[in-house]
Amino acid sequence: MSGNTQVADRATAGLPQKGLRPRVLSGIQPTGIPHIGNYLGAMRHWAAEQEQYDSVFCVVDLHAITVPANHHPAELQDNIIGMAAALLAIGIDPQKSVLFIQSHIPAHAELSWILGCVTSLGWLNRMHQFKSKAGEDRENASAGLYTYPVLQAADILLYDADLVPVGDDQRQHIELTRDIAERFNERFGPTFIVPAPLIRESGARIMALDDPTAKMSKSHPEGAISLLDTPSAIKKKFARAVTDSERTITFSPERKGLYNLLTIYQLLAGGTDEAIEEHFAGKGYKELKAELTELLVAELAPIQQRYRDLVGDPAHPKQAKAALAPILLEGAARARPRAEATLARAKNAMGLG
Repeated sequence: MSGNTQVADRATAGLPQKGLRPRVLSGIQPTGIPHIGNYLGAMRHWAAEQEQYDSVFCVVDLHAITVPANHHPAELQDNIIGMAAALLAIGIDPQKSVLFIQSHIPAHAELSWILGCVTSLGWLNRMHQFKSKAGEDRENASAGLYTYPVLQAADILLYDADLVPVGDDQRQHIELTRDIAERFNERFGPTFIVPAPLIRESGARIMALDDPTAKMSKSHPEGAISLLDTPSAIKKKFARAVTDSERTITFSPERKGLYNLLTIYQLLAGGTDEAIEEHFAGKGYKELKAELTELLVAELAPIQQRYRDLVGDPAHPKQAKAALAPILLEGAARARPRAEATLARAKNAMGLG
């Protein structure tokens, strides 16, 4: 849309002006325990930047049911609690940030319908993710999967988010959110903050260890390292990681397997490309993989301990749900007034209710 459209700022939207940090909305699907790609590319930053931003974290369970073949109710319940526990374990502080479950706030679904009524089919037809997830059998894909980006826009706009941390593969969805907000503001008056993507270049795309041409994914565990993997499992997965037949260890994007391992190393150890190359001068893949294992095991050990402290015995998920329920209900209680205020603005602007 054009840059001249009516855009809500905090004054026209009736929001307080003084002492505000930029608000950031981060959503993550409850699809199992996160892997190190999630952690290094996004989640570690979320935890580190809670003082810098007014952070809102949402476990987006409504998104998780858009692919019926992957939806198993009991498993979904366990995954919701597991994801919430993982967020707390990596350092999300419910005293500093808001953490809640999406379906606990009905305003998400209600605003999604309203936004769907100002979203064109042409916009949705261009969404790459639907084409990817629906595959060849698009006629049998759910309407929820097709309108997934509209619900994602509702998630973001409900909380007046200034920034949305995403990987480059999600940039298109944030652009759609901006288009929807701008169209609504143009038609009905300044109502929504128009968010910007916060895209991190370093570590934004950790690739699969067994196929460095594909992004690391929980759906392909052979190439992913879970935050809860044991030291022996981590060692085994790094040992099997794809490299190449060359001998030198250098940051060369064309050497995809090695480049992926060095990216992980740099995110864990720090240092410039040159310093790391000098460190491994005269050494081989065996030394690199051994150091990677040592670094990652040390990084994950406190996270795994905090996770165990939160959930107790993984064989008794009801105990974990009971332990986390007060935190999640408190988070929903803090999120709900924000969401309902934005929904009321949107309904009032449209003449609803």
